[in-house]
Amino acid sequence: MTVLKTSMRNFFAHKGRMALSAVAVLLSVAFVCGTLVFTDTMNTTFDKLFAATSSDVTVSAKGASDSGETTADNGKPPVIPASVLDQVKGADGVKSAEGTVHSTSVTVVDADKDNLSPTSGGPTIVGSWNGNDARTMEITSGAAPEGAEQIMVDADTADKHDLKLGDEIGVITVVGTHTAKISGIAAFTVTNPGAAIFYLDTKTAQRTLVGESGVYTNVNVTAAAGVSDAQLKKNVAAELGGDYKVQTAKENADANKESVGDFMNVMKYAMLGFAGIAFLVGIFLIINTFSMLVAQRTREIGLMRAIGSSRKQVNRSVLVEALLLGVFGSVLGVGAGVGLAVGLMKLMGMMGMDLSTDDLTVAWTTPALGLLLGVVVTVLAAYLPARRAGRISPMAALRDAGTPADARAGWIRGGIGLVLTGAGGAALYLAGTADKATDGSLWLGLGVVLSLIGFVVVGPVLASGVVRVLGAVLLRAFGPVGRMAERNALRNPRRTGATGAALMIGLALVACLSVVGSSMVASATEELDKTVGTDFIIQSDNGHLITPQAVEAVKKAPEVDRVTEYKWTEADFTTPDGKTLKDTAITAADPTYATDLRIETVAGKLGDAYKPDSMSVHEDFAKDHGITLGSEIEIAFKDGETGTLTVRAITSSEAVIDAGAMYTSIDTLATYVPAEKMPLDTLLFASAKDGQTDAAYTALKDALHEYPQYEVRDQTDYKEALKDQIGQLLNMIYGLLALAIVVAILGVVNTLALSVVERTREIGLMRAIGLSRRQLRRMIRMESVVIALFGALLGLGLGMGWGATAQQLLALEGLKVLDIPWPTIIGVFIGSAFVGLFAALVPAFRAGRMNVLNAIATD
Repeated sequence: MTVLKTSMRNFFAHKGRMALSAVAVLLSVAFVCGTLVFTDTMNTTFDKLFAATSSDVTVSAKGASDSGETTADNGKPPVIPASVLDQVKGADGVKSAEGTVHSTSVTVVDADKDNLSPTSGGPTIVGSWNGNDARTMEITSGAAPEGAEQIMVDADTADKHDLKLGDEIGVITVVGTHTAKISGIAAFTVTNPGAAIFYLDTKTAQRTLVGESGVYTNVNVTAAAGVSDAQLKKNVAAELGGDYKVQTAKENADANKESVGDFMNVMKYAMLGFAGIAFLVGIFLIINTFSMLVAQRTREIGLMRAIGSSRKQVNRSVLVEALLLGVFGSVLGVGAGVGLAVGLMKLMGMMGMDLSTDDLTVAWTTPALGLLLGVVVTVLAAYLPARRAGRISPMAALRDAGTPADARAGWIRGGIGLVLTGAGGAALYLAGTADKATDGSLWLGLGVVLSLIGFVVVGPVLASGVVRVLGAVLLRAFGPVGRMAERNALRNPRRTGATGAALMIGLALVACLSVVGSSMVASATEELDKTVGTDFIIQSDNGHLITPQAVEAVKKAPEVDRVTEYKWTEADFTTPDGKTLKDTAITAADPTYATDLRIETVAGKLGDAYKPDSMSVHEDFAKDHGITLGSEIEIAFKDGETGTLTVRAITSSEAVIDAGAMYTSIDTLATYVPAEKMPLDTLLFASAKDGQTDAAYTALKDALHEYPQYEVRDQTDYKEALKDQIGQLLNMIYGLLALAIVVAILGVVNTLALSVVERTREIGLMRAIGLSRRQLRRMIRMESVVIALFGALLGLGLGMGWGATAQQLLALEGLKVLDIPWPTIIGVFIGSAFVGLFAALVPAFRAGRMNVLNAIATD
């Protein structure tokens, strides 16, 4: 009980000093709990959505995807004959059945040809209005579509694009473009999953989406009273004879949930990973806080030991303080996490996905995990300072707090740090010289961990040298004030090292990712310049296949010399070694593709692969299956016949663009796949007539005005798009890393604040002998800047080493250019100085307000 009382007294006596550490715990716990609440809420929302939209039993084509994909490679959804509907109605236990048609391989435009698809990446769905949809959508104005001239739109899409009744809408599909006017607007009665949904009547949907009547994509079946879904499925399957896919509502919902769940898991674990980084940075803050508090209470602890307190009691007293800090910060963090989840839901709402707070899901495991993590991490971080407190002898009561022995980094620690750093460097060297990327990645992971730990451990040793260099470069110009700032940073290398290490972790990751991202862009740009021999690349950023009408429009564009079509499909390969490889990708293109993309060959000529019944394979594939020029491969094409193709070329496996592709001609593909099953083009290449590049560019843009889902890019545009894609990904990662950097800033603030308290008498004496308040504040700000720049130097240097090693692994995959983004690195370094200035504002202000006499009288 005495230990608890002492701990409580010390905790509340230093509540101001504990606050920043508590904020670090709060932020870390909030990120973990917020991520879990947000993803659990998303799962609950989609569970309700899929349960509401699934009929008791659904019948679809045998080849229909379980993941919700509704279109085949030919741009049309897999269909079943209308006669299936009558068969289903005749099955036992069927109350009602309805045929529906829908597709996601569509583009919908307004009268100005502006794309109405969601910008958030959600699907665009066009389907027939049916009873199943009527359960989840409420018509708020107008009426359901009747006849080919009418279409209904969901309310969210109407609001976003300011659509009204009577407005003209165009539906672009592989069949053609269908134009209709808005007859009604329907609102979701369940969560909007971020999709744009449009409804036609059934006959119009059949003609528009499939190009023929008398077919459906699904038959929705409702069970009669007392008939279970499982029994109904059994009855329907027996009636149909196994030629179709039959799913219960649960099976349908589970399949849809699985496709969403993959994305949710990636997002969940990525965010938890960044929360872990924030926890790691917070550990340094907590260690620093308790180390400084223990040093400041040296005399107090010595007196406690002198009057009979044992080492264990002193140790427990500090750990109990850490426990209180962990509980306090974690409880607030759990609450903040729920608030963060609500904020993320609002953000998703702005992007088009309506998540209701009515579905807010806080499982009991979430606060339990948050409390456990926060408390355990805090107590573990305080363990070393607690042990140090327990070793304080009663004689410490006769000395001033913070003896010189406390400030000196141990040689043993330095030696261990150098060994770990050396081991990490050796692992990074092995990663950089590996022959295979898979082997090198293991060494890279080990090198990152060991070098990071090594730098953390050796930080106090490095602090002495690096701070002196920084002081000579930056601080000496400020005279005595600058020299005092340097000496203050050097006074306790262990503290400076730990504070800098907190900032180092976040900046090391920033530097590493910057180098990797910049190298990827530079490598891809070089590869484009070297291999792409065409002027323009035409494709959809949403993954839509290119319709025949759009292909024809491109071919008719003036000033265009040639157009190369590029298709992708799957087939079963039977190789000369007797192995059968299921669902293997094969690319079909026009013969001009060999000119449009200059792919290096190790045997034969790529142009020969476009001869009748010919193909190419890549080098690794050839080695794995004993293939040489002239070898024959039996290929069973998807939705087509089986043929035997002769290998006429073997391409390099080191290609970056179209890496691992195996080519044949479109004419060869057409020999084995019927016209109605031929896959659509995934992209087109176009080349301008001599001297007509600008005119051809404009002509292609004009030709595709009716098809806004496709982008026309020249090589400059393509490089810029690639750079933007990688830049957006990096910006998102930087945003998540900002949490760790915020915690590191709190660490600098806390270190300075406690350092000011520790030096109260010293500050009073300096003020008494003539140091002005302005000079005092400047001294503390410069000390903070030096500590921040120390952490930045370590972090950026370490991160660039990691990034350069990672690039060596990418070079094995063809990305051979190492590019250091110096503007970013220099900008981050300069930004770190401003971080130091910002962190010092409050401590410097408080130091400047100290009463001189009271400060001198401080014990």
